[in-house]
Amino acid sequence: MIPNRKISATLAAAAATALLLASCGTSEAVQNPGIAAAPAVSPGAALAPSTAPSFNPTAPAVSQQPAVTVVPSASPTPAVAVKQYRINKNYDVVPLDTALDANKKVVLLTFDDGPKKSETLTLILDTLDKHKAKAIFFVNGNRVKQNPDLLKLIQQRKQTIGNHTWDHVDLKKEPPEKVDTQIGDVQTIVKELTGEAPVFFRPPNGSGSDYVREAVKKAGMVYMTWSNGSLDWDTKTADKPQEVIDNVLKQLHAGSNILMHELTWTAEALDKLLTELEAKGYSFVDPAAIALE
Repeated sequence: MIPNRKISATLAAAAATALLLASCGTSEAVQNPGIAAAPAVSPGAALAPSTAPSFNPTAPAVSQQPAVTVVPSASPTPAVAVKQYRINKNYDVVPLDTALDANKKVVLLTFDDGPKKSETLTLILDTLDKHKAKAIFFVNGNRVKQNPDLLKLIQQRKQTIGNHTWDHVDLKKEPPEKVDTQIGDVQTIVKELTGEAPVFFRPPNGSGSDYVREAVKKAGMVYMTWSNGSLDWDTKTADKPQEVIDNVLKQLHAGSNILMHELTWTAEALDKLLTELEAKGYSFVDPAAIALE
C-alpha cells in the first residue's frame, strides 16, 4: 500500500503541472489573439466524428455546371416530288388519273443537243430561275465529255438531265448493239459526273423503233419526242428570237411538250416566251413530278 503522504505529494505535483500548462496556453492566446486556446480534453473522452467531407483522390470530379445532353441533329430528308403527271402517247404532259387536282394548263420545257457554250447555257438557266421554271436538258454524250463542268452546272442549278444518245445518230437506222452503246454510254458518263443516271430519253430527230423503246425502258427511262416544236434549229429561224416565240405560241395547247435547243437565239427568246406563256395562264411542269411509266 502507498503511504498517504506519498499520494498527496503525487496529486500536488499533477495539479501543479496542469496549472502550468493552462497558464502557458492562456499566455500564448493573449500574445497571439488569432490563435484560440485549445479546449481541454478530459482523458478517455471520445472524439466526435468530423462533419467535413473527406477527400478521395480516386473519386471522379463533380462538375458544378448543370448536365447538358447533346442530341445530334438529324440530316434533313430530301423532299420527294409528288408524281402528278405522265407522258401520253402523243407525248403531251397530262395529269395522272389519281391526280385529279393537277393543273392541266401546263407545258414541259426541254432543251436538246447540249451542253455547248457556257454563255448560252447560263442565260437559259438564269431565265428559268427568274420564272421559277424547271426543264429537261437532253444531252449528247460527246458534248458531255467535252464540257463536263457544264453538265455539272445543270445539276447544280436544280434542273433535270435527259439522255439524247452519245453523238446524235438516227437510232432507227442502227443495229441493236449500236443502239445499246449510244444509250448506255450516256447513262454511264452522266452518272459518273453527277451521281445520277438520266430517267428521260429523247431520240435524235424523234426517230426510234420498238427495239429503241424497249432498250430505253430497260434502262429505266421514259421515252418521249415532243408535241410542240419551236423550229429554232431551222435556218429560217436562226438569229430570230421572235420566230422561236411565234412558233411555240402557234402550237400551244394544254400539256405542250416544247422542243427547244441550246442556241443563242433561243436563249434570247426565252424570257419573253415564258412571260407570254404565264400571261396566258400556263405554268411549267417540274420533270420530277412526271411518273416514270
